[in-house]
Amino acid sequence: MASAPTDDVLDQFLADRGHTTEPERWDRSYNKKQCPDCGGIHDDAAVECSVCGWHPTA
Repeated sequence: MASAPTDDVLDQFLADRGHTTEPERWDRSYNKKQCPDCGGIHDDAAVECSVCGWHPTA
């Protein structure tokens, strides 16, 4: 019986095909958070982009 692929194998498969496998996080711009989707700048306390609604994945 075949076993399910491990996360590492699946991540490598997706990465080889151009997909991002790392959790998305805020970018940094000086001492502020920057949204990776729209580039909106926010204070460090922000948990969601007030411009486009993006939030980091867990």
